[in-house]
Amino acid sequence: MEERFWTEGADGARHMTAENGVIVFPYPAGILHGADVWREKNVAQRWRSVEMSERYISIQDKIAILAYSVAADRGDEPTYEALCTSTYLKDDDTWLRLTHQQTLVD
Repeated sequence: MEERFWTEGADGARHMTAENGVIVFPYPAGILHGADVWREKNVAQRWRSVEMSERYISIQDKIAILAYSVAADRGDEPTYEALCTSTYLKDDDTWLRLTHQQTLVD
């Protein structure tokens, strides 16, 4: 599910994100929430390939926390490398992403 956020673009991500979700991108995008998330150009762009490693998941009742390292490629730009975390809430039978954060790897 997390990989789909990277590869399906904003429309797919919007359906899997809580209405009051918060996303933190590296500068200059910064902290985005509400409708601002979907106006940010970095959310709308799809990645051609995504490789996740160092995956960690912690699930407590209806909350799941994911942490991972990602290397994403669009083909026409250098590989994007970041450390990421996402928090999900299980609402009925659906997992919705509440937060997502990316820290660039130098």
